[in-house]
Amino acid sequence: MTRPHPHHTTPCRLPEDAVPDPVSVTLTHLSAPVGGSKRLTGHLVRPDGPGPWPGVVVAHEVMGANDEMLRQARRLASAGYLTLMPDLYTDGGARRCLIPTMRAALSGHGRAYQDIAAARTYLVDDPDCTGAVGIIGFCMGGSFALMAAGSGIFDAASANYGQLPKDMDQALAGACPIVASYGGRDRQLKGAAAKLDSALDRLGVVHDVKEYPQAGHAFLNDEQFGPRLLHPLYRVAGLGPVPEASVDAWLRIEAFFDSHLKHTTKA
Repeated sequence: MTRPHPHHTTPCRLPEDAVPDPVSVTLTHLSAPVGGSKRLTGHLVRPDGPGPWPGVVVAHEVMGANDEMLRQARRLASAGYLTLMPDLYTDGGARRCLIPTMRAALSGHGRAYQDIAAARTYLVDDPDCTGAVGIIGFCMGGSFALMAAGSGIFDAASANYGQLPKDMDQALAGACPIVASYGGRDRQLKGAAAKLDSALDRLGVVHDVKEYPQAGHAFLNDEQFGPRLLHPLYRVAGLGPVPEASVDAWLRIEAFFDSHLKHTTKA
């Protein structure tokens, strides 16, 4: 496992309530011409204080660009990143977009990748962006983050409990540095962390991959999803927040991004 940067310090991060509220932005002019969504919006969060800042694109979970994902975006902004989450369900809503978007996440093909690239372009074009841009994804978005890591357009990627590419050697050859987090109780992703770690070692990709034995899927969420009546079942199944694992994972993510985004300046 390639871990050139020790994670023993707490990254400097402002309280999230010091970060301005997300604002809705239109990305259609960047997505439609390149084969992405004909209508695309996103949520932009600017850090407090003067820029420029590195950028981060947030690829949301399967539940969509919900309040949970907005809180994650604000957390990244509080850490000093110009943060943009494209709503991959804009053009048709979750009912029409969910299945094709999930298929795209696993296949590596589909308009969602053009939408993600459009979000990156929006950040790069912002005068308050340094030009260094990373991507972070959760659940379905974690799969997008892994696929996008090998696209050559991002400087760092964070994949959180995302499905692995079917052909990792092909998808991840030449990938940007990757930090990834998985839960040992995630029944859908048994052994995923070890497989990803081994593949990135083999490919020579700088990475930090860790599995949390006590955690399951969506452990980085700060609230349990779904109807309250089902929360006990989710906990038994290992789904939902695990604060101890979440704290450690965020320390690793922020330290990794600090090394590969804040210390990188693009012309």
